This record gives sequence, structure tokens and C-alpha cells, in this order.
Amino acid sequence: MEVSEKISSAQDVLASMKFAVLPIAKVFTMCFLGCLMASKYVNILPASGRKLLNGLVFSLLLPCLIFSQLGQAINLKKLLDWWFIPVNVVLGSISGSLIGLIVAIFVEPPYPYFKFTIVQIGIGNIGNIPLVLIAALCRDETNPFGDSDQCSQQGTAYISFGQWVGAIILYTYVFHMLAPPPGDSFESIESDSFESIESGKSPTNTISRGSGPETLPLLAPQAPATQTSNNTERILKFLSSLCEKLKIKQILQPAIIASILAMVCGCVPFLKRLILNDDAPLFFFTDSLMILGEAMIPCILLALGGNLVDGPGPGSSKLGFRTIAAIIFARLVLVPPVGLAIVTMADKLGFLPAGDKMFHFVLLLQHTMPTSVLSGAVANLRGCGKEAAAVLFWVHIFAVFSMAGWIILYLKLLF
Repeated sequence: MEVSEKISSAQDVLASMKFAVLPIAKVFTMCFLGCLMASKYVNILPASGRKLLNGLVFSLLLPCLIFSQLGQAINLKKLLDWWFIPVNVVLGSISGSLIGLIVAIFVEPPYPYFKFTIVQIGIGNIGNIPLVLIAALCRDETNPFGDSDQCSQQGTAYISFGQWVGAIILYTYVFHMLAPPPGDSFESIESDSFESIESGKSPTNTISRGSGPETLPLLAPQAPATQTSNNTERILKFLSSLCEKLKIKQILQPAIIASILAMVCGCVPFLKRLILNDDAPLFFFTDSLMILGEAMIPCILLALGGNLVDGPGPGSSKLGFRTIAAIIFARLVLVPPVGLAIVTMADKLGFLPAGDKMFHFVLLLQHTMPTSVLSGAVANLRGCGKEAAAVLFWVHIFAVFSMAGWIILYLKLLF
């Protein structure tokens, strides 16, 4: 009896290792092919080609995948049941940033990379890499989550539902955290140019905005229409400055717009019957988006692998070995246990749908991913793109091993 129990236990461990390692192996294989295509020996994916491929993924393929999968899976009841997904993203960013703060105090990164270190530890990839892992895991017919199509659709829907919160965090919290200290810079032209954009003012605007109200008060009592016009102008100026401060244009990326449209169409029964259901009159449109969305995974992995061909670049020397090692260790080793504690506590408090293993798994993945690729894009806008590229290079290399270990643990806990 004891022998059979030991054999069964060993088989369970091997099965967990299979489902954890195989998706990582698939990701690694496609990234390797992308790296090979971008190498000087083949040179099919040069830097310009990778830039175009990235643009195609984020502007078309990813929004198509999100709209088709999230729209079909969601309805008004599920929208209310899934409320903890965006909350989990916020809690993950807060807990990760607190860990980053402690690590930064202990490690003392080179000036002015203190806040940079906090962000690189605190903000994980909650979109692209989880989508890839879920797709690779669900392709296996013997996956522990059941039917492959249902597994993929549910997993993609859960991940997509949290992306809008991640975008808001990136272009508000991360954008301001990566601002150079007053009087200093990251030695980049982009930082200076973006500072002028962030202020929302130009010499011409300052003169035109300041001159109007100052010259009109004496005439206001005699011209109510003018006063009303001034009030309207003030409101419009206030809304304009608010949009600039909140970075509305940057937040409303194609993927976020696709998520919003998917939630609207999925929660309105008439629109769902018109567009998203299998027998809908306009389902050919959704089916076309699904076909395009299926190309997102290989394209993004080829681009990611191609980006690794250049190595970490000069940013590594600016940060130093100690800082980069601390970021990698904190992001991949210290953050996931805290995330596991958050998800476990939420489950005990009854915040999560009972019996939905995929829901739990996606929440755990959100705390396990390497540093967000989009945080590197924001860092590039702030003038520290080379340093962010170095961190992204090393953290993704080591994430191949850390993600496999954490996924084995999560599957063991869930099943």
C-alpha cells in the first residue's frame, strides 16, 4: 500500500513537472528561433523588422486576441465575479513595490536609479507572457484544466480582464517614478523632450492662457455671456490638463480599447448575440479576429527572441552587477511568495470563485512573471531605456527557470 502511494505521488510530481516545463520549453524554442532569425548569420529579423513586428503585435494581433476571447467569455455576472482580478494587479504592484523599496534601501543602487530599481521589481508582465504560457499549457489535450478550447478561452479572458489596470499603473505610477531627479537626467535626449511634453505648456500656450482671464474681469459684470464663455474655457482647460496629467492617450492603447469593447459587447446581450455568439449574424467578423489573434503568440515570441540577440547592452555597466542581481532575485524569488499569500488569503475570505482552478492559476501567474516589457517602453520615454533593456534581458533569461519552478508548485497546490 505504501509503495503504491509513493508511486502515485511520484507520478503526480512528474505530471506537474511536465505541465510546468513543457510550456516554458515551447516558449524557449520559439524565442531561440527568433534569436536565430535576428542573428547576423540569417538576418531575416533585423532591428527595423523587429520594430515593425512589435508594432503589428501590439496594434493589431493582441487586440484581436483580447476582443475575441474576452468578449466570448464574459457576461454581466462574470464581470461582477471577476472583480478581484484587477484588485490583484493593484495589490501585486503595491506589494512588489514595497519589496523593491526594501531591496533598494539594502542594495543602494547607483544614483539616480533608486526609484528605477523599485519599479523594475514591483511591476511584472501581467499580459504577454501569461498569455503565451496559458496558450502553450492549454494546447496539451491532457492538461489539468480540462478541455483545451475552454482552457484557452477562460485563461485568455482572465488575463485580458486585468490588462486595463496594468496600463493605468504603467502610465501613471511608473511614468512618474521613472522621472529623473530635479536637476539631473539619465543622459538622454528623450528625457528632456518628454519633460516639456509632461508640463503641458509651451511659450505660446502660456501667453494665450494667461492673457485672457487677466484682461476680462472688469468687463465681466457688464457682459454675462463673456463670463459664461470664460467659465467654459476654464472647464475645458481643466479637463485638457487633467487628460495630460493622467496620460489618457497613452493609457488608451489598442489592447485596452479592445478590452473595453469586449466587456461592453460581452455584457450587452443584444451585442453579444449580434457579434460574438457562434450563430451570430456578424460572427464572421469575430472569427476573422480570432484567426488574426492566433498569430499573436508566435509573432511576439519571435520578436522577443530577436531582441535578445543584442545582449544586455551598455545599460548593465551603469547599474552594476549588484543592482541587477538584486532586481532579478527580488522579482523572481521574493515577489511570488507574497503573491501566493495574497491569493491564498483572498480565497479564504471567499473573494474568489469557488472551484475555478484556472482563475486561481491566473492570479498566481500575475505575481510570478518577469519585469513588464511595457515598463521598458516607459523607461525609454523617460531616458533610461538602455538600463531597462539590460534588466529585461537578464530577468527574462532567469525567468525561464524560476517560472517553471513556481508553476510546478502552483499546480501541486491546485490539484
